[in-house]
Amino acid sequence: MAQTSLPDVKDLSYEQARDELVTVVAELEQGSSTLEQSLALWERGESLAARCEEWLLGAKERLENARRAQNERAQTERAQTERASS
Repeated sequence: MAQTSLPDVKDLSYEQARDELVTVVAELEQGSSTLEQSLALWERGESLAARCEEWLLGAKERLENARRAQNERAQTERAQTERASS
């Protein structure tokens, strides 16, 4: 993995960060890198893992907001139906 042409982690999509993280882990597992290369790979991997977590937490928040909005709509509809039938 060429360290000079890597994009900034903050600009990566979830899929891009995940795929690069898989590559970094595979390279580290090979154990053929120098200590300095291994440290650079480790640092990049940590950044990639953090980026993936950011994306996943953001997705979780969006899902929770969508569920909350759906529940609120359902409660409002039930209340309107109950008022209309009273």
